[in-house]
Amino acid sequence: MTTRPAFTLAPDGVDPRRVPARALAGGARMPGIGLGTFGSDHVAHETVAAAVLAAAAVGYRHFDCAAVYGNERLIGESFRAMLESGLIRREELWVTSKVWNDSHDRVTDACRQSLADLGLEYLDLYLVHWPFPNFHPPQCDVTARSADARPYIHEHFMRTWRQMERLVELGLVRHIGTSNMTIPKLELLLRDAEIPPACNEMELHPHFQQPALFDYVVAAGIVPIGYSPVGSPARPARDRTPEDTVDIEDPVIVEIARAHGVHPAVVCIKWAVGRGAAPIPMSVTRRNVLANLRAVTEDPLTDAEMAAIAGIGRNCRLIKGQVFLWKDGQRWEDLWDLDGVITPP
Repeated sequence: MTTRPAFTLAPDGVDPRRVPARALAGGARMPGIGLGTFGSDHVAHETVAAAVLAAAAVGYRHFDCAAVYGNERLIGESFRAMLESGLIRREELWVTSKVWNDSHDRVTDACRQSLADLGLEYLDLYLVHWPFPNFHPPQCDVTARSADARPYIHEHFMRTWRQMERLVELGLVRHIGTSNMTIPKLELLLRDAEIPPACNEMELHPHFQQPALFDYVVAAGIVPIGYSPVGSPARPARDRTPEDTVDIEDPVIVEIARAHGVHPAVVCIKWAVGRGAAPIPMSVTRRNVLANLRAVTEDPLTDAEMAAIAGIGRNCRLIKGQVFLWKDGQRWEDLWDLDGVITPP
């Protein structure tokens, strides 16, 4: 039998009511910062689950999970511990999960499994993790290609989206959304969806600001959730390329951090929230988890500092998605519709 960890609120934590919220189109309010739970290749599932409990103790109420991370069952034990303590009510939490690529044709089953693993009756947000249904083994090399891989085909994606909409009707999910989408793909989805996406999760950090996509989703009433908000310094080695840049070493970020007396990573979080995104930094270090939360509740960046960071974008995508390519001879750019149209098969 699993012994659930004890849960208490930390005296040095942040009052969750001070955390800025993002208003969704339907009126719900999502905490404006969350804890990411992707442990990459080097963080044990047990460590991530412990970080979830520690984050809740200091004031986090938004947790970004996914089936493919492989740690939802242990995170569920952390949720149970905090809820059974009586110190946090379910309606105070915002829990996100995602359907993985190999489950695009069985969304309901995938959602029910995540709910069972997380020990919850409903999810606040459920996302289509990637718009491509291409399977690849965990921790595979970026050159790996599935024999059944195929590109984004809108009619196929809509079959998945109809299942997502059904989850809302069933009461298993409060809101649905997308991740790793592009403007051309979102245009088609918004045209055809009965329930439009409430959120779009996307890579966002000072060196990859995605201004066109960011402005598009905001104008469409979709809340941008930003992953890799400090430039993903702990991302797997297989995802690194020689041209990648390091946000927290940028002179502008470093100088602003010096002025505020914080780590450069904290400046990236302040910038994300000041811009209107909901960043989901991942850390398992209590000091960093608390610093990230305090970043959004005190000492905001000035208008001049926000403008300075707006000027350092380098269009440096770090999570390129090479494993989702569907034929030989392609470049990762083919996944992202850079010419404004969906790349054909």
